[in-house]
Amino acid sequence: MTYITINNRKIGSEYPPYIIAELSANHNGSLQKALDTISEAKKCGSDAVKLQTYTADTMTIDCDAEDFYIKGGLWDGYKLYDLYNQAQTPFEWHKEMFAHAKKIGITCFSTPFDETAVDLLEDLNAPAYKVASFEVTDLPLIRYIAATKKPMIMSTGMANLEEIEEMIETVREAGCKDLIILHCISSYPTPIDQSNLLTMSDIQQRFNVQVGLSDHTVSNIPSIVATTLGATLIEKHFILDRNDNGPDSDFSIEPDELKALCQETKDAFLSLGEVGYERKPAEEANVKFRRSIYFVKDMKAGEKITKEHIRRIRPGFGLAPKYFTMLLGKKVTHAVKSGDAVSWSLICDD
Repeated sequence: MTYITINNRKIGSEYPPYIIAELSANHNGSLQKALDTISEAKKCGSDAVKLQTYTADTMTIDCDAEDFYIKGGLWDGYKLYDLYNQAQTPFEWHKEMFAHAKKIGITCFSTPFDETAVDLLEDLNAPAYKVASFEVTDLPLIRYIAATKKPMIMSTGMANLEEIEEMIETVREAGCKDLIILHCISSYPTPIDQSNLLTMSDIQQRFNVQVGLSDHTVSNIPSIVATTLGATLIEKHFILDRNDNGPDSDFSIEPDELKALCQETKDAFLSLGEVGYERKPAEEANVKFRRSIYFVKDMKAGEKITKEHIRRIRPGFGLAPKYFTMLLGKKVTHAVKSGDAVSWSLICDD
């Protein structure tokens, strides 16, 4: 079975889902809060913490034209430039954040939004790259990232089938062999009834890639269900406290929820097991409580067995119930008492 490795952690169908805590803008402009969030993600059991690497100027331009204002949704009324200026993780923070993550033993990587971000992350020896849903049509950027030959994780939010095909083809042509495609609904938060998780399974079958979920619901249920459908990676936005009221706080999970996500997806994975019909070790102690055939009346040696003499009851130390009819009319070899388990040694062959 094939797998992808990020910092010695194997990702694949034979392993519990790789859990990414997405920091995004949840530092709310504080480097210390960013470092504290990384530490908390580690305590909660996440495999990785992910940043977003951009500046307002690499995302858009400072323009007051109507096109550059958000209408509706979580960020209604924001000018794009102002939103990104507020939400950005400054380039100069990255070195300290990566160093802190390495020190405490959690993987740190990022989503670059332009080539300068990739260059910065390469200087920091980022072990993998994430491509955001909004950038899946930026094929030049995808090609630039893929050229690093490092593992790539790509979200599909808003992308149609043709666009997904194009981005996967671009990645493969550029030489990236380790690819995970995340099913994603780019709505913040995502209504749970629009999660459409079966699409994830279809992507896996169509493109022969590992798949996962970038989950923007406010529940852990879609991530748990996705695990049972074959997700090898789960990404959720993470915040220390939703009351901080940052740009992404409304669809981010808090520490208790992240801890539960890590455990519950692992449990969901373990529950899948493998196809097999042999008795499991946990069942052995209960075999004795199956039904079996017992004598329920005293009998003398040589007496014939009738329906009044035997019953199919618990416990399970006697002959299996399937032999009940076969026993009728047989003789017992010697006297038996009510409560004796029926065994072939007590039955005459004739």
